[in-house]
Amino acid sequence: QVQLVESGGGLVQAGTSLRLSCAASERTFNTNNMGWFRRARGKEREFVAAISRSTGSTYVVDSVKGRFTISRDNAKNTIYLQMNSLKPEDTAVYYCAAVSFGTAQTMGIMPINSWGQGTQVTVSS
Repeated sequence: QVQLVESGGGLVQAGTSLRLSCAASERTFNTNNMGWFRRARGKEREFVAAISRSTGSTYVVDSVKGRFTISRDNAKNTIYLQMNSLKPEDTAVYYCAAVSFGTAQTMGIMPINSWGQGTQVTVSS
C-alpha cells in the first residue's frame, strides 16, 4: 500500500515562506513520479508541482512559478515544496500524490496512485 505522509503546513503571514515535506516508502519513491496538489475551500483541486522519479526534472504550474520550488531528497525518500512569497490565495489544503506513469509535466492529468492525508496552509494578509 502506498503511503504518503505530509508535514510542514501552518499559519503564516503573507510574504513569508513555508516548506512542505512528503515522506514515502522507498518503493513508492523509486517507482512513482511525485508531486503536490492543493484544494482551496470551495474550489476544485489544483495541480501545483511535480518531480520525475527517473530524471529529477520538475514542473511547476504558472500560477506559482517563481515562488514555489519542488525538490527531493533520495536518501530520505522525501519530496519538498518550498513556498516563498506566500499570498492569501495560496491558502489551501496541500496534498502529496504519487503517479506511476507519465512525466512531471503530465502528472496533473494522470490517474493518481495514492494521496497523502493533506496539510493545511493558511496565509494571512
